[in-house]
Amino acid sequence: MLDKKLIHKKADRMTREALIGNLLIDYGFLSRDTIGESLCSRPIDLLCIGSRQKQVLFTGAFHGMEWITSLLLLKFTDELCFSVMTGQSMCGVRIGSFLNRRGIAIVPCVNPDGVEIQINGASSAGNYEKLVNSVSGGSTSSWQSNAAGVDINHNFSANWEKLKEMEIKNGIRSASSTRYGGEFPESEPESRTIASYCRTGNITHALALHSQGEEIYWNFGDYNDAEAHKMAKVMSYSSGYKIAEPTGLANGGGFKDWFVEKFRRPAFTVEVGKGKNPLPIEDFDSIYQKIREMLVLATVL
Repeated sequence: MLDKKLIHKKADRMTREALIGNLLIDYGFLSRDTIGESLCSRPIDLLCIGSRQKQVLFTGAFHGMEWITSLLLLKFTDELCFSVMTGQSMCGVRIGSFLNRRGIAIVPCVNPDGVEIQINGASSAGNYEKLVNSVSGGSTSSWQSNAAGVDINHNFSANWEKLKEMEIKNGIRSASSTRYGGEFPESEPESRTIASYCRTGNITHALALHSQGEEIYWNFGDYNDAEAHKMAKVMSYSSGYKIAEPTGLANGGGFKDWFVEKFRRPAFTVEVGKGKNPLPIEDFDSIYQKIREMLVLATVL
């Protein structure tokens, strides 16, 4: 099991590397692949358990300030693997017997540059340091975007043109610490990496962890699939999170939006925790306990 002190640290690359390294040592059946690289050449890691013929996809840290989501996913990975290794149930579910039919794919940190910039400052942006300093005014404490100032969760093609109009109306026309969708959909290596993996055709449904608000978003546009709604209700009941609909600049351009529009399969945005981003690491345990059963059920729904 993961070291408690390590899982309660800010999730920069060094911390994630240590956590993933420990998981790979403890669980020989857990695989790690690099499915892409960020603008600053940081790896985008994929952890897989079980079958690769069909997978549930969990993703986190699309935004720099939301690095706690990567820790939550790594803690979840640890518990899943321990359950498989020991044959014990997790929240009443025997995960091991299920994984031959459907595997689990986890991308703990979609935006490694954004996380590094938010935690360790503009110098972490390498060749983009000058841009980050200019855009942030010298303070990256509220940084959400990637190293080029593009918000990865605005960089997918779903309703992108309308979202772009809304960005412009709100004065967002170029690189920004948040909510600038880029010059065109999938202009950034981080969004292309996730989209490319999904295009393999093996993903039955997907979850994107964000923070904060304790809400679950499930539909988009004309996608109102009854089964997806049922899944959202199960997730809501198990966590106490409410089902909601994003509004304004939060509607469109996101990974969940793109996934349901592209594949007509269920996808969910889960806004974990409550408070002000970045959520304090002191909230980690309480957040995890609240979403633990929901994440387990999401693997078998």
